[in-house]
Amino acid sequence: MDWKNFQALLSGVNKYSTAFGRIWLSVVFVFRVMVYVVAAERVWGDEQKDFDCNTKQPGCANVCYDYFFPISHIRLWALQLIFVSCPSFMVVMHVAYRDERERKYRAKFGEDAKIYKNTAKKHGGLWWTYLLSLFVKTGIEVGFLYVLHHIYDSFYLPRLVKCEVWPCPNQVDCYIGHPTEKKVFTYFMVGASALCIVLNICEVIYLISKRVANFAQKMKRRERTMAVHNHDYSDPSCKNCSLHSSRENQKLPLKGSIRSAYKPAYKLTEDMRASAPNLSSAL
Repeated sequence: MDWKNFQALLSGVNKYSTAFGRIWLSVVFVFRVMVYVVAAERVWGDEQKDFDCNTKQPGCANVCYDYFFPISHIRLWALQLIFVSCPSFMVVMHVAYRDERERKYRAKFGEDAKIYKNTAKKHGGLWWTYLLSLFVKTGIEVGFLYVLHHIYDSFYLPRLVKCEVWPCPNQVDCYIGHPTEKKVFTYFMVGASALCIVLNICEVIYLISKRVANFAQKMKRRERTMAVHNHDYSDPSCKNCSLHSSRENQKLPLKGSIRSAYKPAYKLTEDMRASAPNLSSAL
């Protein structure tokens, strides 16, 4: 496998990552890919040849090796690095989808038209894609660690193993090549994988806490604007506001209440009516 092209491809994720994501990429490149390419491949290069059993029975050594090493460490780590890196490409593909959508929108409505302020900014669907990639990476790391622990019994490699698998004639003693060196590299790779899991969890917490903080700030801004708006209506110095509120609060009287509200200034008595001259009779 060409690890240089793999590293160049994965480096494109760096510009879309957070600070924890950049640290994760550094750990993957330096403590996993470099150690894998430079040292680990050479240590496990002749593992089956160095697996020696104290018998000359044909096929016994091969069967015992397959029994104790069903999956080689080096091939399992190669699969782990490939599968762990694949979720990061989800973010790259989502950004490429946004760029293509932005290009088509500008071609249709003009160069000044925009759908996104920044296609690489983690908001909306891209935020969910990034968060999902972190969960997938963490799950893959935990799954591979469980497989390695289940197969090799707590990551421990003994110097001597006893094999009773057919076609071995009886219990055969087999010796693993470079057991101490392989054990050291196994613990180192397991520790690097555990560190990547911790970084992924920290990044998940960082993304969620930042999203909650932004939501809380938006709510505070909304409350402040509503409070300022209500204060302007109740401010006595605002003439238009008081006029508007007085017009709203003013209630017009009903037609029936107009007559009842009108009262004459004086009331005619019987004496006043008798003393008044009858003008119609005079005419």
